[in-house]
Amino acid sequence: MKKKESKTSTMKKCAVLLAAAMLLATGCGKEDEKTIGGSVQNMEPVDITSGAGEAGAPGDGEAAGEGQQDGGTQEGQQDSGQGGAASGAGYQFTAKGVTIEMDADAAPVLEQLGEPVSYFEAASCAFEGLDKTYTYNGFELDTYPTGDKDYISMVVLKDDSVATPEGIAIGDTLEKLTQAYPEGSKQGDNMLVCEKGGMKLCFILQGDEVKSIEYRSTVLE
Repeated sequence: MKKKESKTSTMKKCAVLLAAAMLLATGCGKEDEKTIGGSVQNMEPVDITSGAGEAGAPGDGEAAGEGQQDGGTQEGQQDSGQGGAASGAGYQFTAKGVTIEMDADAAPVLEQLGEPVSYFEAASCAFEGLDKTYTYNGFELDTYPTGDKDYISMVVLKDDSVATPEGIAIGDTLEKLTQAYPEGSKQGDNMLVCEKGGMKLCFILQGDEVKSIEYRSTVLE
């Protein structure tokens, strides 16, 4: 006759079998994790209730302005790339207290300048959209389209009511011009050109007299 196993012995065997089953299950689980998720121990939990986590999404406690500021900076860089090299490095023209530079976003400049004397637009030959011309007292401002924005392509001084920051206006002499812009180079008999910061400042001459002054973007060349 077989001896009956004691209750204590039976419980010990059950405990051993249970531990073996748990060990086997644990081993399978780790293998699956390595196959699917790579190195599991490097993963950090994500708090889906606040949006915070390793991805860097701002939570409720973060200042919204910080995220907006970063986005605005990136957008500004993108605009600069699309619209040329507006950076303050080139020659600038000032009218009505507004500083105007080539390849800058035209919208804030136009808003500060106010209502133009006249306006003209035509299909752009170089870009998709409209080239636009705004005429003000003493000067004209031209724009070109890129994406959903307009950028400044040219400013033309029309009369001696306006002048460059260096003090040159229409009607000034070639001698005065070369003193103000010694870096300028003569092109042909009727033009002196200064280049700086990815743009050109052109003086159209008639004899020894300045007849027209043009700030030009090089994007359209």
